[in-house]
Amino acid sequence: MNPGDLPPDLFSPWEGAVAFRLFADQTDPTLTVSEQIAARVGDRILSGAMAPGARIGEQELADEFSVSRGPIRDALRILEREGLATLLPRRGAIVTELSADELRELLEIRAGLFEMVVRKIAAQPNAELLAMLEAGVARLETLAEIPDAGHDYAETTYRLLILCARQCGNQRLQRMLTALSLQTLRYSKLGLATVARRQQSARLWREATVALAQGDVERTVALTRQRIDESGEEAIRQLETPTPPGEGP
Repeated sequence: MNPGDLPPDLFSPWEGAVAFRLFADQTDPTLTVSEQIAARVGDRILSGAMAPGARIGEQELADEFSVSRGPIRDALRILEREGLATLLPRRGAIVTELSADELRELLEIRAGLFEMVVRKIAAQPNAELLAMLEAGVARLETLAEIPDAGHDYAETTYRLLILCARQCGNQRLQRMLTALSLQTLRYSKLGLATVARRQQSARLWREATVALAQGDVERTVALTRQRIDESGEEAIRQLETPTPPGEGP
């Protein structure tokens, strides 16, 4: 089975609430022209269609979207702010390279922020949150068994994290976690590339959801931290493993 062949499931209504990956902290965003362009180019970067280190041509984008270079430059600044593009003096923009050191820093901050979210939502659990988690974890368990579903699995975990953050009751915390989750999405796809890794991740999601429903806050936090750490460690391992000659891009 391919990910695209999956029938509609119970997670779809919640998944659709995250309309734009680049502006997921806004529940109903009205985007400017520059933001729309940034969202489109950001999706290409996050999907892997634009590889790390690839040049992002201003004129090419201006021609594609039928705008002047002004909105393109604004869009590139948005992408730089979100950690997806790097603006180089006199050289233009490139897709931000992936770095094991950057990932370590991002994971340390993201794990701490998500622990705060978990503790806040655990203090006031609600039926909608638990139903959303149950549906999302069921989707993850299905995707975990499909060999080429790493991309879809990582995207689903990204949406689950954002939807949990929306339930925490702290908008500033939600925005911070959403931004960090976006910056770690490409790394997550490395850490969740294999069936074995996704199966372990799905198991931890399931156990954490059960613990949350039972009101066991400390176990929920511990399982969440373990899941984030294990996926991060695998992504770091891949980034630090030399590419054999002839297998590079």
